[in-house]
Amino acid sequence: MLNVALFGPPGAGKGTQSEFLIKEYKLYYISTGELLRKEIANRTKLGLEAKNVIEAGGLVSDEIIVQIIENTITGNPDSRGFLFDGFPRTYIQAYILEGLMIKLNTSLSCLISLEVPEEVSVQRLLNRAKISGRSDDNEIVIRNRLKEYREKTMPVLNFYKEKGICHEIDGTQSIEDVREEIRKIIKEVLSKRLLNIVIFGYPGSGRGSQGKALAEKYNLEYVATGPMLDAEIKNNSAIGRKIKELYESGQLVPDEIVVQLIEKKISSTKDVKGFIFKGFPRTLVQSYILDGLLKKHGSSISLVIDIEVPTLELISRLDARSRTDRCMPYDTSTEKIVKRLQEHEKKTIPVIEKYKQMHDVVNINGEGTFEEVFLRLCEVIEEKFKNLK
Repeated sequence: MLNVALFGPPGAGKGTQSEFLIKEYKLYYISTGELLRKEIANRTKLGLEAKNVIEAGGLVSDEIIVQIIENTITGNPDSRGFLFDGFPRTYIQAYILEGLMIKLNTSLSCLISLEVPEEVSVQRLLNRAKISGRSDDNEIVIRNRLKEYREKTMPVLNFYKEKGICHEIDGTQSIEDVREEIRKIIKEVLSKRLLNIVIFGYPGSGRGSQGKALAEKYNLEYVATGPMLDAEIKNNSAIGRKIKELYESGQLVPDEIVVQLIEKKISSTKDVKGFIFKGFPRTLVQSYILDGLLKKHGSSISLVIDIEVPTLELISRLDARSRTDRCMPYDTSTEKIVKRLQEHEKKTIPVIEKYKQMHDVVNINGEGTFEEVFLRLCEVIEEKFKNLK
């Protein structure tokens, strides 16, 4: 999702560039003023609250505004992103937006600030007043509005400069030149977006072999906990020795160790288009860990895939695998196979249900040849890549 905040003093040309951004990138326009007028006109609960405040001469509270914005975002689930105009207007609202974005499992992609000297803004607005006849476009009012912008909004710019997502553009250029600079910024932002896939499926569904093939085809880093743990043991690292001790005593490797390895993998991997996770998360706790870990690295889950195969087919596949060099410890008897399938259902199905509430979980028919299933997966991933652009 591409979320952009457009800033600039009165007369900077935000209206013109907003129209361009909405059309070019299929963004949903969020203007607090327009949203408030719409809520009041529709006589919603929040609209009536705002109306009472305005009629009493007060300012509409952040609590009302953030609820209206949240309702707007959640009410447009098919949008490719949102363009914020007039919000956040204050330092406090910047924190409010950060919290709201976290709740909605997204983030502000960038803030674009159209920089225009005060005298240029004043002249532009005075010229506009001659055309529009707006009574509020006189010099005294204009300079007061510019002063308010500097005092309240400049701290917001500093907030996002510290986050490294504030981009300043010379707003005195021609409309087309400003537009081209905006295009360059958006292109840079989009180039940093990763496609992070979590691939689920019962043991025997083929998620491992499919995950590796998908990673190779789309330049994704394949992240599987089992091979990472084995690699640490083979390298005889401090963590590897600890893992070996746990294995030998029949204990499970704790999340603290697994997360260290996954974070190390994410931090050290460069020049890939994203990650594909297999075998993690297995539990609800691990799903929250992965969300937080990706958020820490400025990313999030893009796609969740569940490969579906009928139970009898799974048992048949695992039984056949037990007679090959790919045999897993739980493949050696029907009793162990059934127990492993039951364990997956108990621990991992709740994770998938959680992701259904937060992301699109795409169910893929896992029956057929490897190539047939692979093509189904490729169709889904390529569509997701399109939406990232």
